[in-house]
Amino acid sequence: MMETHDKENKYLRAKKRVEELKQFYKHAAFYIVINGFFIVRRIYKDIEYGDSVIEAITDFSNYRLFFWWGIILIFHGINTFRFDFFFGKNWEDRKIKEEMDKHNKY
Repeated sequence: MMETHDKENKYLRAKKRVEELKQFYKHAAFYIVINGFFIVRRIYKDIEYGDSVIEAITDFSNYRLFFWWGIILIFHGINTFRFDFFFGKNWEDRKIKEEMDKHNKY
C-alpha cells in the first residue's frame, strides 16, 4: 500500500514538473516568435521612413520589448530549472541533511 502511494506521489510530481517545463518552453517559443516579428517590423518601418539598413538594425529602441521580456523569461527559467541562488529550497535541504549527518556521527 505504501509503495503504491509513493509511486503515485512520484508520478504526480513528475507530471507537475513536465507541465512546468512545457509552460517555460511555450513561453520561450512565444518570446522568439513575437519578438522576432516586432523587431523585423520595426526595422522595416525605420527603413521605410528613411533610415539605412545599418541604422535600422543598430537602433536599440527596436529591441526594448525583446530586452524587458527577456528579463522576465530569465526569471521564469530560473524558477523552472530550480536555480536556487543564495538560500533556495535546495540549499535548505542540503544544509538540513548536513546537520543531520553531523549529529548522527556522534
